[in-house]
Amino acid sequence: MTCTLCELAQSRTQAVFGVGNHQADLMIIGEAPGADEDKQGEPFVGKAGQLLNAMLKAIGFTRNDVYIANILKCRPPNNRDPKPEEAALCSSYLHRQIALVKPKLVLALGRIAAQRLLDTSTTLGRMRGQVYHLEENNTPLMVTYHPAYLLRSPAEKSKSWEDLKACKRFIYAARHREESL
Repeated sequence: MTCTLCELAQSRTQAVFGVGNHQADLMIIGEAPGADEDKQGEPFVGKAGQLLNAMLKAIGFTRNDVYIANILKCRPPNNRDPKPEEAALCSSYLHRQIALVKPKLVLALGRIAAQRLLDTSTTLGRMRGQVYHLEENNTPLMVTYHPAYLLRSPAEKSKSWEDLKACKRFIYAARHREESL
């Protein structure tokens, strides 16, 4: 990917498009690549990625079962929050990824990913525990804490576990509905 739509193209090592199963039932979306991701060209490969792998394993998934992407495809300097204009410029890539994968559920990791995907300023705490639908294609979406946040705030892991169990139930119910058609 050789995007030069915003100034992040000047400071990145490489774009981090996405990785995983192109027919995944679950698509995971974070906010932006970090330093490890910028070096390796793959989302969620650092410590937060290791925790994400463990979270997926806990609900019976592996990285190969899901598709993982970010709101931004390039690392913001010093891991700062993505600017709204950067997210807007990257949105066509993300919307195309969602359209191609056609997941049964999108899981937004963290406040920034959830707020950008749902175009809201609602807090993450208030967004958790509900199913939303993306405006572009009506894809169901759930929200949970970002693994990097959970590494800093381990007391919140129990809430994230509840979110993950709800995510798994939703996907299995969607599969069951498809099979019965």
